[in-house]
Amino acid sequence: MSRSSPWSALKSLLQTHLPQDEFDLWFGSVEAQLSGDHLSLVVPSDVYADYIRDHHLSTIQQLASGVPGLAGGVTLQVGEDVPAPAATVSSRTPLNPRYAFDTFVPGPSNQFARAAALSVAENPGRAYNPLFLYGGSGLGKTHLLHAIGNAILARDPASRVRYVPTEQFVNELISCIRLQRMNEFRDSYRNTEVLLLDDIHIVAGKERTQEEFFHTFNALHEAGHQIVLTSDTPPVAIGGLEERLRSRFVWGLVADIQPPAFETKCAILLNKARLEGFELPNDVVLFIARRVRENIRELEGYLNRIIVYCTLTGQSPTLDTVRSALSSLLPDERHVTPAEIIRFVAHHYGVKVADLKGRDNRRSIAFPRQIAIYLIREILNLSYPEIGKVFNKHHSTIIYSVDAIAKERLSNPSLDATLTSFVENFR
Repeated sequence: MSRSSPWSALKSLLQTHLPQDEFDLWFGSVEAQLSGDHLSLVVPSDVYADYIRDHHLSTIQQLASGVPGLAGGVTLQVGEDVPAPAATVSSRTPLNPRYAFDTFVPGPSNQFARAAALSVAENPGRAYNPLFLYGGSGLGKTHLLHAIGNAILARDPASRVRYVPTEQFVNELISCIRLQRMNEFRDSYRNTEVLLLDDIHIVAGKERTQEEFFHTFNALHEAGHQIVLTSDTPPVAIGGLEERLRSRFVWGLVADIQPPAFETKCAILLNKARLEGFELPNDVVLFIARRVRENIRELEGYLNRIIVYCTLTGQSPTLDTVRSALSSLLPDERHVTPAEIIRFVAHHYGVKVADLKGRDNRRSIAFPRQIAIYLIREILNLSYPEIGKVFNKHHSTIIYSVDAIAKERLSNPSLDATLTSFVENFR
């Protein structure tokens, strides 16, 4: 490749977006060819092409849109002379040190799964065995797997901990069958003290893989060794899974991870920005959190894009700058609802939604309530009686609140700027 800088820049972005083991597994053998402003990623086989296309290509294309010299986009092609990884049983996959319990932001959507994972990390093989974590893509399952492994190794570096994406397990099995190295394969997995297997639903419909994993599971469980599995669905919903495996998956504890609440998304953004040494203004945090529906990985992608954009342009992460940085990534605007505005205001002022809709008239509650009422009127242009129904207030109270904030806004430049930024967030 004659010009390596665009691919190098794209790889750097991609490495901040993916766990290191995932990056190494699927992109370690990728070669790149640049033609003008178009980049072709040359992969070893159709398996690699299919997996990258299904799981990572959209992310790659989004990241590439912000890399100078890649305006023509990115495509995949299979190259016959591109070397595939060695067909052997891999050594222990490195754990990502950034994925720890301290960097996992808890919230109502994930606190049960986090507590279960922490319990397993403190008592491997004795707390819940197996621990089965399930939830949608990008919600933190892989983070918890790595956190378990990192916590165990921090306490006992000699522990035989192994994190493996299920796709890697399948590929190793196929390679060892072909090379008649099954004893090596079995010894490698069955001597593990803690097996962390990501995306176990991938074994669905693969009879030989399920057969081998069934015996691996039994050997580990009988030895009192810890097994932790993740999936995008609960065991009962994995189609093409043998019943004997399904029953074993629920022997210990099944815990789900739900999409994060608005407040949790804000906390995640602030935490990840802090870890990168990057400070995000509050209005930017609210702006991003409101637009990402549920995927934490999407939050991380937006943050990475903002950091790179601000670094390259030398601009501060103002709301206007962030709009420019994310212009090609932002989803279509949703219809704003009163509930969204109320949640937004509650988060900004550090109060509960229930308080804003309640009867508490302390200044610390009444003022944010008036702000929310004013914004609903300003942004949605609802009638006073309609807003009154939202807050269970008489429409005369709504009129008073709107007039009070409008009057104070005229004489208070700081409040005016705050309200202007609030309205901008809902554009």
